Amino acid sequence: MPELALVEAVNLALAHALEHDPSVVLLGEDIGVNGGVFRATQGLQAHFGEARVIDTPLAESAIAGTAIGMAAMGLRPVAEIQFTGFIYPIIDQILNHAARLRHRTRGRLSCPLVMRSPCGAGIHAPEHHSESPEALFAHIPGLRVVMPSSPARAYGLLLAAIRDPDPVLFLEPTRLYRLFKQSVDDDGQALPLDTCFTLREGSDVTLVSWGAMLQEVLRSADQLAESGIAAEVIDVATLKPLDVDTILASVAKTGRCVIVHEAPRTCGLGAEIAAAIAERGLYSLLAPIERVTGYDVVVPLFRLETQYMPSVARIVGAVKKTLEAST
Repeated sequence: MPELALVEAVNLALAHALEHDPSVVLLGEDIGVNGGVFRATQGLQAHFGEARVIDTPLAESAIAGTAIGMAAMGLRPVAEIQFTGFIYPIIDQILNHAARLRHRTRGRLSCPLVMRSPCGAGIHAPEHHSESPEALFAHIPGLRVVMPSSPARAYGLLLAAIRDPDPVLFLEPTRLYRLFKQSVDDDGQALPLDTCFTLREGSDVTLVSWGAMLQEVLRSADQLAESGIAAEVIDVATLKPLDVDTILASVAKTGRCVIVHEAPRTCGLGAEIAAAIAERGLYSLLAPIERVTGYDVVVPLFRLETQYMPSVARIVGAVKKTLEAST
């Protein structure tokens, strides 16, 4: 079983889908000849041809509109938006067309479309290349939002997204692209969508996060363990629809919850998770829910980038605050 980085696992999943499903096509800026900005599609056009891996003009709205038309007519397009800072022109296409197509046609048409995009800070890039806008898209009915946190989950979740009959926004944390490697078997097995993954069992506090922030969360759990604090770590993975039941079951066991995300605090996914716990699991809580997030500012340039992003110190501090509090 090969050891792959996350970007290599994405490439492997795309190659598997192209090989085994003739309806799968890729399109995006520079994805063919150059293999994409991060080389996620490297070698795929040479192997599968220009009709299956399509270089497009620099026009995000056109990429989305073309992909929606392809999906409505029976193809399974996987479109790449080069950075999430460039994704906003496609909101009209995704919200008004892709996410509503099944509803609008009363089930006559579906939209099996995947929109891939690198997201998040931590690579010393400008702000348009460092944003985490998952909450904007999670608010759209009819659209799935998925963010992997490891190579193995990137492979399995991307295959599941490609096979899904409805549109999926697949956000890939750029900081994780080459951060570490993991064994990934090219067996074509998809991982379940709409399901949280429990990465670590614990009894004292539940840590909930997704994407690149799982690295800080897992390191925080290790540090807490040195003090005798057993943290349970939940990887949300599919941000919409949200697997609330797994989170509630964990909170029922631990009585405390800290939610961590890189995106700005106000109206972030952490607020939705906290609301769900308050509505359905309030009596399980032994202390108020804590959120550790990015700030309500534009992602700063790299000198201040690490101060913007949630750190192990901030996460551990939030956990200790919940342990000191009582309802």
